[in-house]
Amino acid sequence: MNCYVDSSVVLRKVLNQDNALREWSLVTKPFSSRLIRLECFRSLDRLRLMGGLTEDQAIVSLSRLHETLSQIGSIPLTEAVLKRGEEPFATPLGSLDSIHLATVIFWRELHGGDLSFATHDIELGRAARAHGFQVIGVDFKNPFR
Repeated sequence: MNCYVDSSVVLRKVLNQDNALREWSLVTKPFSSRLIRLECFRSLDRLRLMGGLTEDQAIVSLSRLHETLSQIGSIPLTEAVLKRGEEPFATPLGSLDSIHLATVIFWRELHGGDLSFATHDIELGRAARAHGFQVIGVDFKNPFR
């Protein structure tokens, strides 16, 4: 399955958190915005500095992150993507989530094809679904799982 993944999916996988993406083994071609690297590395560093990860846990997590990101295709942050991210969406989104959604919309416009959108973020999932993507990773009936 071709699948756009956001940082919430990668971080749950890297940190071995509960409710990690069940469908991960079905994803054969994962890709994401270049933004995912920044988000994931900043999140791990913030966890380490705030005491959420020991030094040893941080080292293991960084290794897992490098391995996971090496499997994910990267779409550059272009002027076209950023301009699309500035435009209105059907649902409320923050800046970084608007870049993720703009990236996958732009990719679909260029390449077509069937692809899924993986996130654990309910707002981003709603926005992706509003734009016709099959969303995995969010239970819309019970979003707080």
